[in-house]
Amino acid sequence: MGDVKKGMKIFKTKCAQCHSVDAADGHKQGPNLHGLFGRMAGTTPGYSYSSANKKSGIEWNKKSLMKYLINPKKMIPGTKMVFAGLKKKQDRKDLVAYLKDSTA
Repeated sequence: MGDVKKGMKIFKTKCAQCHSVDAADGHKQGPNLHGLFGRMAGTTPGYSYSSANKKSGIEWNKKSLMKYLINPKKMIPGTKMVFAGLKKKQDRKDLVAYLKDSTA
């Protein structure tokens, strides 16, 4: 189980430049992540995804995010996301816990 508070710190330092979790916010360089869990990759209205992302067939959940956050470009070759990934499993667990809590 991840730590939501530690995940929030990771989000602020690694993700918030390109993403928001607040439903009232718009898209940034990356899509708004509100409602992330259970959503199919590449389907957020109003965001221009890469064709690779739209065709990935990935449903966002704890398992898929844990894998994706290791190396996004490896899981979805051709994605526009410019992020090297989180190598530490606990960091990924903490970030996923925060995303689960903050995007619902």
